Order: sequence, then structure tokens, then C-alpha cells
Amino acid sequence: MAENQNNTNQILIEGFVVGPIQTNVWYLHREGSRQALLVDPADHGEKLYEALSGQGLEIETILLTHAHFDHIGGLQKLRELSGAKVFINEKEARLCSDTDANLSSDWNRPLTVEPDRWLRDGETIETCGIRLRMIATPGHTEGSCCYYIEGHDTDGKLLGNSEEPILIAGDTLFEESVGRTDMATGSASAIVRSVREKLFLLPDDTMVYPGHGGTTTIGHEKLFNAFV
Repeated sequence: MAENQNNTNQILIEGFVVGPIQTNVWYLHREGSRQALLVDPADHGEKLYEALSGQGLEIETILLTHAHFDHIGGLQKLRELSGAKVFINEKEARLCSDTDANLSSDWNRPLTVEPDRWLRDGETIETCGIRLRMIATPGHTEGSCCYYIEGHDTDGKLLGNSEEPILIAGDTLFEESVGRTDMATGSASAIVRSVREKLFLLPDDTMVYPGHGGTTTIGHEKLFNAFV
């Protein structure tokens, strides 16, 4: 993917709240760049496309944290309009193809996902001048994952937004809570392990951008999240 911007420019992250369950849709781009990536197009794909286009942004990549209906409702239309490539954890294959498991059939709007690329745990993605690492975090669903951006590289060069690392957490970690585990492929014990053994190893100043609700930090969740 061609990049024309300076990769030392600050990463900007913004979002919308859309859909029947008030899902956070996050989008990121380098300051001064038109190329953007978007996470979890929950609904209203055409409106999402128009909103980013109105800012002069071109959606190059769509990342999915999991395939529940309230995170993929706008995917088909947004993909059609933008031509963006879609990435998701390889362990989420069942929910991508099963409209009962991903709950879309319950809303009389059957949805499936055919990604351009299946990701493995720990795999690094470079797109829009941004380097992200996919962290598999099973629990909310078997294939739930988070996307992590380091704050600085080994030379101290700024990589993220301000000084802090960034975690796009999907429905794994919320502000003082975690995602539900009582739906298809969910597991309460797995989500606790994912948070404790993976996410809580990240720096305390990591900014957490969840799939629902307000932002938080890893340090705050270590102190105040009673669910883990």
C-alpha cells in the first residue's frame, strides 16, 4: 500500500457511536494524511463513508475486533463504497459465516463477513502509515481480538497519539467491566485470562478505546475492574 505521509506524524483517533446497541466506531489516520483505517463499522456504512469523505479521508482498511451483528452492520456498504480491505482474527471464522452465532438473524438482518485477510495472534499490520499488532483475546467470542499501537519505537520516535500507546479493545475490555460471555463461543474464564495475561501486560498509560462506553487506561482497569 503506497504511503505518502511522514510516519513520524501524530496518529489521530476519533469515533462515532452508531447502531441499535450504541457501538463505538473508531477511525485512525496520520496527521496530514488522507489515508484512514476504521475499526468495527457497526451500522450506517454509507453515512460513515460520507462522514470520513467529508473530512477528506479515504478509508483504506477496515479492522474487525469480532463479528457480532452490532460491529459489522455497516461493513458491506462501507466496503462497497470505499474499496477497503477487511481484516479479522482467523479464530472468528464461525461467527463470520453463521448468522445465528453472530446474532444478525435475531435482528432479521442476516449478515456474514468474507475478509480479505485472516490474522494470526500477534501478527503485525502496517497500513495508512500505522503499525498495529493484533492481540487475540478470546472470551467475548472465540475470535475476539484487540489492536495495539505502541507509543514509541526503540529509538524513542513517537508512534502513537501523544505519548500514550493505544489499544482498540472491541468488546473484550470496557471501562471497569468486560464484555458479555453468554453468547455463542463465549467463555467467562477465557475473557479473564485474556485481560489478565495479555492486556494487563501492556503499559499502564495505554489508552483503551472499547467497543461500547467511554475510554479508559490499562492502569485504571488494573485498579478498578472488579470483573478480572
